[in-house]
Amino acid sequence: MILVTGATGTVGRETVSRLPALGHAPKALTRDPAAAFPDGTDVVHGDASRPSTYAAALDGVEALLVSPRAVGAGLPELLGEARTRGVERVVLLSAITVEYGGGFRRFAEGFRAAENAVAASGLAHTFLRLAQFAGNTRVWAPQIREHSAVRCSYGDAATSPIHERDIAAVAALTLTDPAHAGRSHALTGPKSLTQREHVAAIAAALGREVPWIEVPPEEAGAAMVARGVPAEIPQRMYGYLAECLREPGPTTDTLAELLGRPPLTYGDWAEENAEAFR
Repeated sequence: MILVTGATGTVGRETVSRLPALGHAPKALTRDPAAAFPDGTDVVHGDASRPSTYAAALDGVEALLVSPRAVGAGLPELLGEARTRGVERVVLLSAITVEYGGGFRRFAEGFRAAENAVAASGLAHTFLRLAQFAGNTRVWAPQIREHSAVRCSYGDAATSPIHERDIAAVAALTLTDPAHAGRSHALTGPKSLTQREHVAAIAAALGREVPWIEVPPEEAGAAMVARGVPAEIPQRMYGYLAECLREPGPTTDTLAELLGRPPLTYGDWAEENAEAFR
């Protein structure tokens, strides 16, 4: 049995769906009483940041997928409960900036602190250090739907975004294979692309022009916040992109080595998610 925190997120949900094919029964942790999962999923209702609300569900769990953003300050308590109740392994969704740097230090330090807590727990563990999610570019969807353009900053900043389905594939692999214990995997997409090239891929998927309009980061960030995006998101986004303007973000071969196939491309993601931008 494997417990997935953040199970209603893109990575968590896809991981849950992959586990049965690998011979493992999934438990999906969610606060949403209406959340639906594939047949055979043991749905656990609780608040990921408050392990006391689901501690009993850790009984019989072999491995645990932890999203620090979902668990937050509850991580030490969760790790303690996991060890007490016989959980053997933890896979942590971390950030590639822990290994390669970039962006505001406080964000990388938050993930480093989570890694340190897991390492100190005494549980076998694997760290997945993730590049920018391809899905992060959904922040452009309102602009493209309403104005058929993207007003944003650092258009020439280059990153290698990773498809969330690829993250889930590696998460499922490392959750079910103890051979990955004690390892850290830096995962990126297959190719470095500028932000302008990301928008061009979306335009190709839509079959129409979507121009990039360069604006100061203060203006772009304020527009995101005005649309209801938490202020932390543009801070994290533009802090990292400013670094990637000077030096492109990393591109690794790790995902292909782990899965035995090429990573999905950003163009693949754009084609699959084109409706979000129409």
